Amino acid sequence: MDGNCAGEPREVAAIERAVVALRRQQRSHALARLSARRGSRSGPYGALPDAVFQLLDVVDEAAEHGRALTVTEAAAALAVDQPRASRLASQALEAGLLYRGTDPSDGRRSLLGLTADGREALDEIRSFRQEVIAEALEGWPAADRAALARLLARFVTDVAAITDA
Repeated sequence: MDGNCAGEPREVAAIERAVVALRRQQRSHALARLSARRGSRSGPYGALPDAVFQLLDVVDEAAEHGRALTVTEAAAALAVDQPRASRLASQALEAGLLYRGTDPSDGRRSLLGLTADGREALDEIRSFRQEVIAEALEGWPAADRAALARLLARFVTDVAAITDA
């Protein structure tokens, strides 16, 4: 640790516990269970595993940075093995949420992209997530919500700079 966190071990420990709690909620699929309880997990894609939608997220994030992913690159982004990512991509392709295109610079590589239905499904999921976040922050003053948005984004960026280096 550098001098910026010296003398603040309680705050660092509290942040670490909060990060672990969020990771546990993510792994336990808490939002998916809530979505099912509230009847939001229905329609043509309701039976797909959460990991398919995580795949849509990483494909979309790559596209936002001007890149398209192969299944192998998606596997790395999802921290799953290539056969698992291939099965997820197959499910998304069969559901019409992704399409497979050819890499213009290397015709042997297949790239994944969101279809219009995939964009719509991802937008619905993001909307549900945002509704839950808004509900959790309902009683918070506007200044606290703004501070959380700013500081959490900064924290994620700073942790990624360390872990992705």
